[in-house]
Amino acid sequence: MKIGVTFPQADIGTDPGAIRAFAQAAEDLGFDHITVYDHLLGADPQAKVPGWHHFYDYTDQFHEPMVLFGFLAAVTQRIELSTGIIIVTQRQTVLVAKQAAEVDVLTGGRLRLGIGIGGNKSEHEALGEDFHNRGKRCEEQIEVMRALWTQDVVTFEGRWHTINGGGINPRPVQQPIPLWIGGHADAVLKRTARLADGWNTYLTPDENVEETIASLHRHARDAGRDPTEIGIEARVGLISTPVYKGRSYANPRSPEETARDVDRWRQLGATHVTLNTMDAGLKTADAHIEAIRRFQEALTG
Repeated sequence: MKIGVTFPQADIGTDPGAIRAFAQAAEDLGFDHITVYDHLLGADPQAKVPGWHHFYDYTDQFHEPMVLFGFLAAVTQRIELSTGIIIVTQRQTVLVAKQAAEVDVLTGGRLRLGIGIGGNKSEHEALGEDFHNRGKRCEEQIEVMRALWTQDVVTFEGRWHTINGGGINPRPVQQPIPLWIGGHADAVLKRTARLADGWNTYLTPDENVEETIASLHRHARDAGRDPTEIGIEARVGLISTPVYKGRSYANPRSPEETARDVDRWRQLGATHVTLNTMDAGLKTADAHIEAIRRFQEALTG
């Protein structure tokens, strides 16, 4: 099982030196991957605009994943870079394919692209994309991206995409780039089972997630796939109950308690586990580095 860390988007600030220090510390400590979250716009909670999901708002910092990965490609050598998830349905498909290919080239094949359909209607609208057809459109996006990554020239005529003999250059080192899907609705599990290389989940390692994994595996068998071919990336955190915006950081947990969740996920068949240190009251890159160091010690000690 591969163990990684979440890039602490909301806490790390904008100092390139701090961003470099965190990424290099994660690599030096032996973590396998850095997972980055994605939001392009934050809501104004005072405006109460319909269609905005307010868990994060405009005061929360989110570095743009692909640009960030271009920077991290230059300051790391081994560690995998993954999105968990990038909201692909609010982006132009060919542009995402091109950006992902470039990241994969610059990292020497270290990109794992987690995608999803998001939950913010207004964020899709602001980017000129339809919120209501995003599920089916995501499936066509997957087909288009994989074609662009693996073929010199692509001709494609779909419901939402038309390519008349075009190709991207450079194409990625990995052909195709691993595509993982995040989400927990049954339709998402079916999509993952049919089309994805892996599944991203934020559920806790309890009986409920066992049922969800069983559903994923059942859908995979129905699609004629071996369930063991589908990776699972789970998250563990330094808090068990996020209390957002109140900044009370409910139920803080020790690295040892968090490490025990890793063992539980191993028993459940997870292939990847990612430590999230955000929302735990850590205000600096150094504090996050110390937290992941203590977590690594708990895992190995």
